Amino acid sequence: MVSPSTLLVFSLAAMVLVIVPGPNHLYITARGIAQGRAAAVASAVGVETGTLVHIAAAAAGLSYLIARSAAAFTAVKWAGAAYLVYLGVRTLIGKQEASTREAVGQPLRRVFLEGVVVNVLNPKVILFFLAFLPQFVRPEAGSPALQIVVLGVTLLLLGLVGDMVYAVGAGTLGRRLRGRQRPLRYISGCVYLGLGVATALAGSGRSR
Repeated sequence: MVSPSTLLVFSLAAMVLVIVPGPNHLYITARGIAQGRAAAVASAVGVETGTLVHIAAAAAGLSYLIARSAAAFTAVKWAGAAYLVYLGVRTLIGKQEASTREAVGQPLRRVFLEGVVVNVLNPKVILFFLAFLPQFVRPEAGSPALQIVVLGVTLLLLGLVGDMVYAVGAGTLGRRLRGRQRPLRYISGCVYLGLGVATALAGSGRSR
């Protein structure tokens, strides 16, 4: 089991990481600005639900295998990039009326599921779990898989708190800007496209 001292050090390090704005925060912020607070919160919950998949994969050793396999890593990377680019293009080419309807009526379940997919297909998260969590795993402390689960869930909870801060802030900003659908649509679309490009470039310089 993870010792209290190790968990404390890990939590402090994780807090620094979740405070710094990253791709997940940008995605959630784009959702909140375009569609409001409820959509941003649903996106945040979806993103962290996707983190559960990464925790399970890391505990099972799949993250290591994917990160070490050029073909598997590339497949995940391009799938994630393509999905984000799809979201960006869909947002940018959508008509004004359709965008307005989506902002107020898009099912939150769909928003939630998109958040899950965005995080699951993010190769940077795979590398993060491979590079960061193992530093705090102590073989002599018991099952490494169980330690990864404990540390991963701790990271998830801290990440959820950070995500919610961004979600509420972006949702509030989006509500104040409501009625300016065209610029909001362009901002959100460009954020998605930028994240798609960043995902495509993720790990391009890693050793093989």
